[in-house]
Amino acid sequence: MPSSPLPYALIFDMDGVLIDNTPYQAKAFQLLFRDLGLTTNARQLLKRLNGMPATNILKTVFTGPVPKKQLEEYAAQREFLYRVLYWDKRRQTPGLSVFLRAARAAGFRLGLGTGSAPETIGYIIDHLDLRQYFDVVVGKDDVDKGKPHADTFTAAAHKLGVPPERCVVFEDAVLGEQAAYKARMRCIAVLSSLKARDFQAPLRVIKDFTEITPEQVRELLAQHSPVPKPSKERAKRNYMKL
Repeated sequence: MPSSPLPYALIFDMDGVLIDNTPYQAKAFQLLFRDLGLTTNARQLLKRLNGMPATNILKTVFTGPVPKKQLEEYAAQREFLYRVLYWDKRRQTPGLSVFLRAARAAGFRLGLGTGSAPETIGYIIDHLDLRQYFDVVVGKDDVDKGKPHADTFTAAAHKLGVPPERCVVFEDAVLGEQAAYKARMRCIAVLSSLKARDFQAPLRVIKDFTEITPEQVRELLAQHSPVPKPSKERAKRNYMKL
């Protein structure tokens, strides 16, 4: 008897994908920068570096080296500001739960791959009762290198037991898209804060999950389009100095 084919897997970033929280992230960074006497534009910074751990993002705004412990303290301040700002604004992206339920019913394996720490992950997915949909959750503490490195998505695929070529990543950030390609996975871009032109070569772009179905994702994956090579130009422009 022939063996059944391997399942497909969907791997989701959290910030900007499960929730539309980038404006609140940016405001929290801006408040921190103001307190530190910095004039960096947080929205422009996140346009380039969103998806990275906060300590790595913060590392880019200082002219000289800052001790790791100090960066972690700044990141904790930013996290506190973000939670205060976003506390009563936590809402899932339109259509998300319906899409996740349908994807599970269709046989997809589902993973969460984010650069956030466990307590931040819980702050979102447990409050919104989303953990039930995910077979695996991979966060900051589960990998050595966060995005734009491939580790987050590679670890999620490994835990799901699905090879990279059968995975698609949902991402809202340029660095997340590049991480997907480094992991040899294809990507669907969620336009929560960027424009379609900001991305390199996603399979499809969506505003939210009312614009796509699991069946359409399966059709896209079944086309076996090649995974784009990560863009060296984008790396140089966005994060090469990190």
